[in-house]
Amino acid sequence: MKTAVNETDFQDLDLIKRGKVRDIYDLGETLLMVASDRISAFDVVMPDPVPDKGIILTQISLYWFEIMKPIIENHVISADIDDYPAVCRPYAETLRGRSMLVKKTEPLSIECVVRGYISGSGWKSYQETGSVCGIQLPGSLRESDQLPEPIFTPSTKEELGAHDINIDFAEAGKRIGAELAAKVKDLSLSIYKKGSEMALEKGIIIADTKFEFGLLGDKLILIDEVLTPDSSRFWPKDAYQPGGAQQSYDKQYLRDHLLSISWNKQPPAPSLPEDIIRNTRKKYLEALTQLTGDDHGLRL
Repeated sequence: MKTAVNETDFQDLDLIKRGKVRDIYDLGETLLMVASDRISAFDVVMPDPVPDKGIILTQISLYWFEIMKPIIENHVISADIDDYPAVCRPYAETLRGRSMLVKKTEPLSIECVVRGYISGSGWKSYQETGSVCGIQLPGSLRESDQLPEPIFTPSTKEELGAHDINIDFAEAGKRIGAELAAKVKDLSLSIYKKGSEMALEKGIIIADTKFEFGLLGDKLILIDEVLTPDSSRFWPKDAYQPGGAQQSYDKQYLRDHLLSISWNKQPPAPSLPEDIIRNTRKKYLEALTQLTGDDHGLRL
């Protein structure tokens, strides 16, 4: 296990954004996207990183970007540091395994969420209204039940520290245009269906997920990350038991810890115990290994 990378500060490069997880540098014609080991919960970044998490997320995303190419083009130019501009070379050790050289796009202003199972904020909404993002659902669902069909439930994209807000499809159309909204809905459902079917064969239920799309000129492409434990709920298939919360490979384990100590979900976040950090890393690495068949030398 390498030393955790909480944030990067590459002096010769132009840092343009530090998100919850990714540090993004402007290289002129392209962007350098670096996945740190930061972890967030309830839209707040924790003070303690999870070692190797950025590598795990990057490798899972690269796996899915390649698989989804027949459905949609993505923003990856290369994840091989030998292909990066010379100005990146001094930082090669930090960049290896956790970075991507990507195309510049105009990101859409909505999060494209797909739910195949009822959980999280979707379950909360269903309990209150019988619907999620304006989509009426059957009346007898239990928490974590599989839905009759996956549903597209977009949300706003808020600034760091603010909570994204679920919106209906009509509102998504107002924000990005009806034609584009229809296109990302179809693409999101297609990517989710293909990914969830493949993951299920490898023992992982992808309960829900969110995608990001960007415009490259007039062309819509897939950006950011794809079907990772950060952007999705991953449940072990062999432990699946609808009617309550599920065991998970994702950061639900961290959320459960934070709920158990009655944290108010406001910054500053509390420090994380060593066992919570260690077990979170283990869950993420299990997801990588189970999906791709390769632990990338990270070892449990």
